Amino acid sequence: MSSNSNNDLGKFLRDYAEWEVNALLWISLITITYLLLNKVVNLLRLWNHARKIPGPPSSSFYGHSRLLSRQRVTEVLAESHEKYGSVVKLWLCPTKLLVSVKEPGLIKEMLLKAEDKLPLTGKAFHLAFGQSSLFASSFDKVQKIRESLAVELNGRLLERENIYYTKIVDSVMERIYEIMGKGSIDCRMASQQMAFTMLGATIFGDAFLAWSHATIYEELLMTIAKDACFWASYRVTPFWKRGFWRYHHLCTKLKCLTQDIVLQCRRNCKLFCNIDQSSHNETVNAGLEAALGGPSCSDALKPDNVLSLELNGHLNVKEEPCGNIMGVMFHGCLTTAGLVGNILERLATHQEIQDKIYSEIIMARNGSVKEGEIRVDKILLLLATVYESARLLPAGPLLQRCSLKDDLTLKNGVTIPAGAVLVVPVQLVQMDKRSWGSDAKQFNPYRFLSETGSQSDQAYSTSFAGATDEHVDPGKGSFVLNNPNDNAAFLPFGSGSRACIGQKFIIQGVATLFASLLELYEIRLQPGSENNPKPTMDNCVFQLLPSPNIIFVRRNN
Repeated sequence: MSSNSNNDLGKFLRDYAEWEVNALLWISLITITYLLLNKVVNLLRLWNHARKIPGPPSSSFYGHSRLLSRQRVTEVLAESHEKYGSVVKLWLCPTKLLVSVKEPGLIKEMLLKAEDKLPLTGKAFHLAFGQSSLFASSFDKVQKIRESLAVELNGRLLERENIYYTKIVDSVMERIYEIMGKGSIDCRMASQQMAFTMLGATIFGDAFLAWSHATIYEELLMTIAKDACFWASYRVTPFWKRGFWRYHHLCTKLKCLTQDIVLQCRRNCKLFCNIDQSSHNETVNAGLEAALGGPSCSDALKPDNVLSLELNGHLNVKEEPCGNIMGVMFHGCLTTAGLVGNILERLATHQEIQDKIYSEIIMARNGSVKEGEIRVDKILLLLATVYESARLLPAGPLLQRCSLKDDLTLKNGVTIPAGAVLVVPVQLVQMDKRSWGSDAKQFNPYRFLSETGSQSDQAYSTSFAGATDEHVDPGKGSFVLNNPNDNAAFLPFGSGSRACIGQKFIIQGVATLFASLLELYEIRLQPGSENNPKPTMDNCVFQLLPSPNIIFVRRNN
């Protein structure tokens, strides 16, 4: 009896185990089949929507990847828009659709609706600096912190005294003269020094200007900037590659240096000092505390830095300490250096404009109420030069967006499926004669100025459209500065919900920096550089040549 019972029990257990395994296999099979069918349905849906979007036919199963490998993306998009209209499609692969929008009105609509970014963008920053609340793909996750950053950058940081920028100029010129003593310096090197110092001093205060590790910090930032997207392009983090661990070591070193400068600033009471005790500032500060990921300050050292706090007041444990600071320095240095470098080159090669700006600076200085104060809002030609430099050479050739969840239907009836890569060919839009006139490919800061008087409104409306070739002259009569954002084709800082939140801060900061610089120094091409080839247009794309060597000559004031 006992033996039969044991046999029955063993048979039951074997049957039960076999049933469990079969059930698990069936569940796995059903799950995998569902996922595969879901992918197939989404793919068919993508193909159906894409079929209605105009664009060049794909010659192979791999889409237009071979075409893009032979030509630059901007050139391909220029040809496609010329033939197929303001909205065109390209297949990056059978499952990845790229849709380019060129018409300014549609661009504005698309950028308002498509608030997300591609996941690869956030991955590049997270891989370098750890989890950060600033570069998440979903707009919902970054909206509050972006609003807080905008309040701070466009508010208190713009109210710094001019002596602050004078210190930046002194620090930059000390470094530049040190480089010039060893050899020549070009616009790219000088712009990197100026952008890095300006942004660092803005975030960390005066302590940054005397920081002994500033040069190492700058070199690490530039090195990481070159490699970030390369390592982020791997679908799986390449732990098996020795180069990745070298890159990871550099990122760790950068984090340590960031923590070091933050600690020094706190000790010197130069960072997080709150002068304005109004209830509004207390509300903003109370909501921004954890973006640094660092400890709270004492009552005597109250936080007043947008990067030190998070809007909801709760520390995000997933974020790395100082990750947001490194992200802002990383992104800000690259974009600001590009703008500053273009301005340096334009001023060096257009001496007559530099002289007129200098005259404006002297007039603004003499007209200031406070001694040592300079009002950059009175130096209109300088501001126009900043705008024009940003127009001619934006930070990147493409402005990228994505709608991760919902389809987008534009006012022209085109429906763009969710998950498609949406791009704006910024170089094409900002070189378009229909938006900027017949001289759209030429450097002309006067396009942002209009003469005052009875016909000022007419001048304002034609300055962007290029209906007139007459340019205002700062030496004759009065004039006003046009708002470049009134032209939907002005996109160096993006547009829509995810536009650059530091636009006003960068424009004001760069203009103030150049006002302080040009008051003391004249920018000239190094002797012999006058004959160097200038940047040219190949179809619609700037051919960037080696940056010209420049010298800074002290003015005899």
